[in-house]
Amino acid sequence: MKKILTCAVLCAGLVGFTACNDFLDEEPRSSLTLESYYQTTNQIISNVNYMYRNGVPDMLSNMTGAYRGSSASVQCMLTGYFTNAFEGQEVDCSYARRLVRQDYTQSVCNYQTNDVWKNCYKIINIANGIIKHIDGVSEMSDSDKALYLAETHFFRAWNYFYLVKMFGDVPMVTEPTEDATEIQYPTRTAQSEVYTNVIIPDLKDAVENLPAATFTSNGHRVTKYAAEMVLADVYMMLGQYADAAPLLRDVIENSGASLLTNDDKALNSAYNKLRTTDDSAESIYAYEYDGSIANTGNLPTHAFNGDAEAFFKESTTGSKYSLWVNVFGVSSTYLNVYEDGDLRAQPNQFFHWTYEHPIDHTTITFSSPQNWYWYDYDAIINTGIGTKDWNIYRYAEALVSGAEAIAQSEGVTADAARYLAEVKARASMDGEDVSTIASRLQGMSKQAFIEECWKERLREFPLEMKIWDLCLRTQKFPSISNETAGQVTFVDLIGATNGSGATFKSTDLYWPIPVEEIQRNPNLTQNDGYARQ
Repeated sequence: MKKILTCAVLCAGLVGFTACNDFLDEEPRSSLTLESYYQTTNQIISNVNYMYRNGVPDMLSNMTGAYRGSSASVQCMLTGYFTNAFEGQEVDCSYARRLVRQDYTQSVCNYQTNDVWKNCYKIINIANGIIKHIDGVSEMSDSDKALYLAETHFFRAWNYFYLVKMFGDVPMVTEPTEDATEIQYPTRTAQSEVYTNVIIPDLKDAVENLPAATFTSNGHRVTKYAAEMVLADVYMMLGQYADAAPLLRDVIENSGASLLTNDDKALNSAYNKLRTTDDSAESIYAYEYDGSIANTGNLPTHAFNGDAEAFFKESTTGSKYSLWVNVFGVSSTYLNVYEDGDLRAQPNQFFHWTYEHPIDHTTITFSSPQNWYWYDYDAIINTGIGTKDWNIYRYAEALVSGAEAIAQSEGVTADAARYLAEVKARASMDGEDVSTIASRLQGMSKQAFIEECWKERLREFPLEMKIWDLCLRTQKFPSISNETAGQVTFVDLIGATNGSGATFKSTDLYWPIPVEEIQRNPNLTQNDGYARQ
């Protein structure tokens, strides 16, 4: 079923792009206006489908490079708890980890922010074009228009949300660039206005008009519940927890999603199911990969560091890859976020230290934790083609976020305690049940419970790039003990020492506006601490 649905979605995109290419052969793109372009259902669908594969979904999920991870992975390096083994080459990773980006503005723009700015605004411009012209597509039914508009609003809002988190104030553009002769020089808009005028209303439209369905049953397209997850993230970023709580309750109680369970506490655990299984009950929204159209590239090789090169060469059966680079190496300190008895910290759950070749049974031991969550047996041993989808939102996050949003706005209620307890119970090595954990959690003070939610976010999503958003939202930094398992102290972010010994400054909150954009647009100002040229 998954392959049929994937092909249906991807083929719809290919049909759209084929029609688009035929159209361009007849009329060069440079002479087109959007009004003459958005005339058919296929043209609308092809552009909506484009937004699924580019902009924010790509920033969060694209770990396919040989020497670097996703845009989101580099942002997490600000915490100092993660590193790229090739940061001497991928220098923005080093600059982020050492909190010295301000000294290398142009280099940081070249490696990171140019592409983020360009790709997000490209999606925004496509969305603006659809929003402006879809009513003129007479062959499309009103119900289809409402659906594709809802998807369009979802992606426009999501890309603006990523931009404001990364840059702060950004130009708020809601009209499309109609042709190549237009020149626009927008100024930066206060992020509060971008939230109020675009992000929140767009996501509200998406919640209202997208199907109330699971990700899988909806043909892997965005649903009401994916939109609720993003809107809840927005409200939590703004400190509006009372607005986030009902959205998350709806996802938890009505979405049809659920936590995967442990068949055992080894390779049949829930965490190994997450690693190997697409279309699981836990997935609320994922970025799709496919063996023949869009595979995961080098992602399986990021489950090991460079020591694996000699190991696989010396093995009698080898592997289908030759280059091994841990682009998102986790520090040993970070692993102290886990308490004793937490399944997620055990070997071959999220991490691994010793690997046994599945055919000739030779072994290699690593001096630092490697990323088991990205290990793909079939790709590494048999095919050289990874197909595992990347989970962007899963049910566990709805539970953790829901618990915190309720606690922040209502106190430590029974619902809040139960939601958090469900995630903790699954990770318990001693089989402690939900009700026992919930009872203990409900005895916590409000602040202690909220911080327990923050800790659980760090424990549940170590390799899904969630940590920097938590720091940015709370303005707190998780100072993880080097000695005591599970001991985390949340200190003020500005002035805190990160995991690599660097000190956070106020200018570390945002990345530089791309210098080339400032050179093209004299109305753009640069973020504090960075150069204009």
